[in-house]
Amino acid sequence: MGRERSVDVPVYDVSLIRGIWEVHVKKHWQKQKKEQERKEKSALARIELQWHYRICCKTLRTNEQKLLHQYLERSMLPHTSPEMDQLDQIDQVDTMDEVPKMLTFQLNGENWMEFPRELQWMTYLREWHVSGTKIRQLPDYLAQFTQLTILDIPKNTITELPPEIGRLVVLKELNVSYNRLCRVPPELGNCEDLQRLELTGNHLCELPFELSSLRQLVHLDIAENRFVSIPICALRMSGLLLLDLSNNRLTDLPQDMDRLEQLVTLFLHKNHLSYLPHCLTNILTLRTIVVSGDELNCIPTRLCNNPAIKFIRLYENTMKKCEEEEEERGKKRRWREWREVKDSREKEFMETYISSLKDRDSIPYSTTKVSITCLL
Repeated sequence: MGRERSVDVPVYDVSLIRGIWEVHVKKHWQKQKKEQERKEKSALARIELQWHYRICCKTLRTNEQKLLHQYLERSMLPHTSPEMDQLDQIDQVDTMDEVPKMLTFQLNGENWMEFPRELQWMTYLREWHVSGTKIRQLPDYLAQFTQLTILDIPKNTITELPPEIGRLVVLKELNVSYNRLCRVPPELGNCEDLQRLELTGNHLCELPFELSSLRQLVHLDIAENRFVSIPICALRMSGLLLLDLSNNRLTDLPQDMDRLEQLVTLFLHKNHLSYLPHCLTNILTLRTIVVSGDELNCIPTRLCNNPAIKFIRLYENTMKKCEEEEEERGKKRRWREWREVKDSREKEFMETYISSLKDRDSIPYSTTKVSITCLL
């Protein structure tokens, strides 16, 4: 027998590898962002936008054009003194009700299958409110709406968000609840001014790591999806005040949940959690926690007995739960998941209930959740 050769086996720290990977991802997106900014600053883009604006103005009445020009001029002027602010307020008295309507686009009703063609010329709009339609995708010209601050498109049949959404760099609120999303584009991470993100009632099972750059986000709602664990990007959003993870498939929580050091409200009900990690007690700002009590058997004493925290344990109605399980067995799972029409009434009830607790000094240790049906 010859000599046995020794083999050196490299050993790496997983956290070190993840850190290197995160740095590479960050550099890649910074490079893409610079290239995008270079394109946006080109003369051709500005000329095209000006022509769209002129074409749209031709369709407006004289008084509407005047109001729009006055509003845009005021929005671009810096306020240098209190006297200027007072003069501006006096000047806006007559136009306060008319101008916001001109900068807001609203659309609802099941008759709509796609966005109207005329919308592509209204690039001056600040808000979109579209709900209850059968629209399946956002228009190709979405990237031209660079002044958009609110994109509110719940309860439609939208199947995907286009990568162009990353060009809405002044976007502050995005609501795509109760649609049919299966993924979120990583380009959404370029919307660094985003403060509110609502993705309730879709078919999501993960979020791209690039959303970690949303440092201004204070409200993240990913309830009623298919998450089996908390997305890594959510734990990087250190400014979060509200995190809704209810009605998913979570079985445990990460031990570094205390990264969310400013968190105030945490929704965890309708999951499969059997315990809560002790790290939650390190979040000093935490004031409201909602969990399901059916499977939960281990809770940090410091957490549930803290008088500053409203700790709510929900218990399902046993009879209703058995009926739902019986009905679930009788249907094919694949068809049910795709064709089901998700209902937001339960979520609205929970939000109303939680908001009513803010003025109370104490609440019951547990709450029995029941179903009430009204026959009219």
